[in-house]
Amino acid sequence: QVQLVESGGGLVQPGGSLRLSCAASGMLLSIYVMGWYRQVPGKQREFVATITSGGRTNYADSVKGRFTISRDNAKSTVSLQMNSLTPEDTAVYYCNAVRAGVVPYWGQGTQVTVSS
Repeated sequence: QVQLVESGGGLVQPGGSLRLSCAASGMLLSIYVMGWYRQVPGKQREFVATITSGGRTNYADSVKGRFTISRDNAKSTVSLQMNSLTPEDTAVYYCNAVRAGVVPYWGQGTQVTVSS
């Protein structure tokens, strides 16, 4: 079955960087739009970034210029490079896979905490 497994979260100081990875299995990653979302307790899950099969990217205004999403279809992975992190970036980050006519897939999430 399809699995999305996130990794790379952790504790980082403000201004620091982290790189999240999402490993996909049981699916042909190249035909999906892949994305990253995040959620803090008590709030709705929010969009962070997406990347199409052709490599076109889209970012939330709050992360534009600081985060970079990329994909490696051959390795079935999607990454999120996060720079200049602030405490407001603290959240559980989720990997997402979408294509027409299919229920979206979600990973289990990875915690990112930005604190001094």
